Amino acid sequence: MKIIITDTYEEMSRAAADVIAECVAEKPDCVLGLATGSTPIGLYACLVEDNAAGKISFKDVQTFNLDEYRGLDPKHHQSYRYFMQDNLFDHVDIAPENTHVPNGFNPDAEAACGEYEAAIEASGGLDLQLLGLGHNGHIGFNEPADHFPVTTNCVQLTESTINANSRLFDSVDEVPREAYTMGIGTIMKAKKILVVANGEGKAEIVKKAFFGLVVPQVPASVLQLHPDVTVIVDAAAGALL
Repeated sequence: MKIIITDTYEEMSRAAADVIAECVAEKPDCVLGLATGSTPIGLYACLVEDNAAGKISFKDVQTFNLDEYRGLDPKHHQSYRYFMQDNLFDHVDIAPENTHVPNGFNPDAEAACGEYEAAIEASGGLDLQLLGLGHNGHIGFNEPADHFPVTTNCVQLTESTINANSRLFDSVDEVPREAYTMGIGTIMKAKKILVVANGEGKAEIVKKAFFGLVVPQVPASVLQLHPDVTVIVDAAAGALL
C-alpha cells in the first residue's frame, strides 16, 4: 500500500487525477471503476481540464460506478447517474454507452445487481477502482457488518450514512434507505485501487482502516490485503498517520 499525504485538497485532487490519467494513457481502452460523493469532485474537475487540453481522451474508456440509490430515477438531481453526468461524463469525450451505473430505478434488486455484476465481468474486469472513504469505513455502500459482501448487492443504509447524505436532500426523510453497490469481492478484483479522503473528519477512520485490524466492521480495512493500493489524503485527513 502506497500512502501519499498532500498539503491541500487541491493537491490531493491533482495527484489522484494523475493516477487515473496514467492508467488511461497506458491502456486507452481501460475499464475504470468510479465513485461519487464530495471528495472526488476536485479530481473529476482536473480530468475535465486535462481532456479539454487534449492531454487525455476517454473515447475508448469504459466506466462502472460503485453504487446507486435504490428507487431514484436516473434524472433525479441526487442520483449518482446525475452526479456523474454533471461532474464528468457530460464534459469529456466518453461514449454514453460506455458509462455504467447500477440501475437504481429497477425494483428487482436481484436482477439489477446480477446484471451489473455480469456487465463488469463481460468488460474484462476493472483496471482501476476509485474509492472514497465513509466516516464509518464504508467503501461503496458496503456498510460495517459481520462479513464482507462478495458481489454487487442491495444494502440497507445505516443511520450514520443516511444522516451524512441528508445534507444533499431537502430533508433526511427524502434520503433513500437502500442502495445497490458493488460488493467487496468485486472491488478487490480490480487490478489497482485508488483511495481519496480529505478533511479532519476522516483522520480517525483513515488511521483505523489502513493501520488497524482487517475486520468487516471496518469495510475499508480489507484494502490492506490488496496488492496494489494507492491512498491519497490531504494533510487534515492524514493528521494521525
